[in-house]
Amino acid sequence: MGHRMKFGVFLAPFHKPGLNPTLLLEQDLELIQWLDRCGYDEAWCGEHHSAGTEISASPEIFMAVASQRTRHIKLGSGVISVSYHNPLWVAERIVQLDHLTRGRVMLGVGPGSLPSDGIMVGVSQSQTRPLLEDGLDIIMNLLTSEEPVTFRNERWDLRDARLHLRPYSNPLFDVAVPAVASPTGPKLAGRYGVGLLSIGATTAAGFDALALHWDVMEAQAARYKTQVDRNKWRLVGLVHCADTMEQAYRDVEYGIEQWFDYFQSVAAFPQLAVPGRNVREMIAFVNESGFGAIGTPDMVHAQVDRLWKQSNGGFGAYLLLAHDWADFDATRRSYDLIARHVFPRWQGQMATQGSADRARAARPELAEVHSKALEAATQRYAAEVAEHATS
Repeated sequence: MGHRMKFGVFLAPFHKPGLNPTLLLEQDLELIQWLDRCGYDEAWCGEHHSAGTEISASPEIFMAVASQRTRHIKLGSGVISVSYHNPLWVAERIVQLDHLTRGRVMLGVGPGSLPSDGIMVGVSQSQTRPLLEDGLDIIMNLLTSEEPVTFRNERWDLRDARLHLRPYSNPLFDVAVPAVASPTGPKLAGRYGVGLLSIGATTAAGFDALALHWDVMEAQAARYKTQVDRNKWRLVGLVHCADTMEQAYRDVEYGIEQWFDYFQSVAAFPQLAVPGRNVREMIAFVNESGFGAIGTPDMVHAQVDRLWKQSNGGFGAYLLLAHDWADFDATRRSYDLIARHVFPRWQGQMATQGSADRARAARPELAEVHSKALEAATQRYAAEVAEHATS
């Protein structure tokens, strides 16, 4: 196919509470290095401040360290909770990172997903989305214009605000907003002509809403006279891959129950409802509901293909939601298998297989021609020897 799909990871991150956080954060950085080696295009890191599992408080700090350990992979904030921060400082920090990484950053902004985060800074869930709308408007004005911004609401008071540095990327690094099932994210993406991170794309509600998300984006783009690009639409899915289905099932026995328990009993985030009382039920839910794929590379390819068709026109990137379902060695093996076997099918790199197939089909005929050529050469040599002996 002519389209080159990007692949990446969406790293909240998710880790079992009570383990050594220093070691876990180092492991996350090692994972990004592994992804860079395997040819993944991008990695997004989240912001969370409570609930014990998603232990990255600052995407910018993580991105800065990761940028010094990698060469090619782009690094995004997935996402900065704008309702918790002054939008001027959000824009200032990402522009500085844009310079330090020579253009390898991406900015993802959202409302803040964990109520237990917002309550500590006096922000309720009823405030987060309106604050995101105000904040994104300020950020985009700062990034795309040199005109000063004056704005005031119950949380922020900006007076002739300007960026200290202009972005390094020209015209601008990727900016994206998240979406689960509601039209809030697509509305903002269409209004400002930015990308969309469909985090809940593989839930039942999110899957059904995929084509609707794009319709909303196009309608908003027409209204505000912006442009939206399917190449900047990223879908996030749940995957664990092994050489066999049986091996994949054994791998996820390591930690899938803890991950499900987090969404079932800890995080007040009902949009990601995941049923299952034991490992087998959880695996069945992931595979049978279309939530993701636990199995072989062929199953991962089928999952991407299913989403491609449901999106009614395609998307630009498939991001694997990072998790600790398997131990670290099996996790790295999963990413390696996907890079080896799934990437080529979606990035126009199946030419070697076509070449091998053509050679296989032509082998009998070509082998016969080759044998006759060898026989003729042998006969010519024998004739030359006989002629020389006679002389």
